[in-house]
Amino acid sequence: MAALRSVRAAAAGLLQPRSCGAWRNLGTSAAVLQKQAQAESPKTEEGTFPVTMIPGDGVGPELMHSVKEIFKVAGVPVQFDEHHLSEVQNMASEEILDNVLDSMKKSKVAIIGKIHTPMEYKGELASYDMRLRRKLDLFANVVHVNSLPGYKTRHNNLDLVIIREQTEGEYSSLEHESAKGVIECMKIITRAKSQRIAKFAFDFATKKGRSKVTAVHKANIMKLGDGLFLRCCEEVSELYPKIKFDTMIIDNCCMQLVQNPYQFDVLVMPNLYGNIIDNLAAGLVGGAGVVPGESYSAEYAVFEMGARHPFAQAVGRNIANPTAMLLSSANMLRHLNLEYHSSMIADAVRKVIKVGKVRTQDMGGYSTTSDFVKSVIDHLYPHYGI
Repeated sequence: MAALRSVRAAAAGLLQPRSCGAWRNLGTSAAVLQKQAQAESPKTEEGTFPVTMIPGDGVGPELMHSVKEIFKVAGVPVQFDEHHLSEVQNMASEEILDNVLDSMKKSKVAIIGKIHTPMEYKGELASYDMRLRRKLDLFANVVHVNSLPGYKTRHNNLDLVIIREQTEGEYSSLEHESAKGVIECMKIITRAKSQRIAKFAFDFATKKGRSKVTAVHKANIMKLGDGLFLRCCEEVSELYPKIKFDTMIIDNCCMQLVQNPYQFDVLVMPNLYGNIIDNLAAGLVGGAGVVPGESYSAEYAVFEMGARHPFAQAVGRNIANPTAMLLSSANMLRHLNLEYHSSMIADAVRKVIKVGKVRTQDMGGYSTTSDFVKSVIDHLYPHYGI
């Protein structure tokens, strides 16, 4: 009973309304909030933009090295404040987490690699990755699944966006053993956060000229939890009569994505479903190495790989595909209003893939990470008139 009371107390804490900054007013659009975040992003004394960098685990440090190398050659006015946060490398502590948060408060923008979460229970259910996202209130994760010209997969010319709420749901870290051999794991769904992510999805669709939003759920089984999420999406959809709205059960959505992904435009869903769909959809266009991702709060923007896979078996072998991380870095530059540098890097990466002479192993080639980076740099030269 004591354990149950503690879990209920923790759940009550999650359910308490938090200060959401500009997101407290659901009438405020995602586009306006992102512009506010951009405007508030400070510059360093050297005239460059500060950006927090967390290399992460697996091939993360190698991919971040690729980003830094490309930025140096392209003359990108960004200064990285690098912090190593890793549970598997014994570089995780409250002090390190606080340092990262202090850095984020100054920069408002971060680029991070996958922070691996160990499966072993060591007395703390919430991983440092989850705690970081909660403290920054990074409620909206956005993954743009877009086919790369020149790289053929089973489905080509795909263009869909997956938006998920990532501060509650099944990842609320509320578990306890109610009786020996019986574990209760609580899934938290709140009206405020469901409305917030639905509003973000429709604002995103409006800003990007998208025509349809699909809410993904399991309300036929989880009638209260997913039922609330679905109702919130339906209510918000009424505020956007020009955008088509439909719903789909998560298991059917997985099948439809494999059979006919072209029917989707923008998908919005709770936490766990989004984590699964992100990786499934990434597989449709080439895998974890080619899909960029990003997460937003009212104040902060974090850029990362769309499919969070550490690719630990490739560490130190110089074979990881840097495409996703480089495209994420280009998206980060666009967020900072560095349009020229953003387009320059994204175009160079896409040209390398379109030409097809340099392909890493995951794309069916034999090139190394270094080969790919060198090829991107070669494609940057036309911008300098060489």
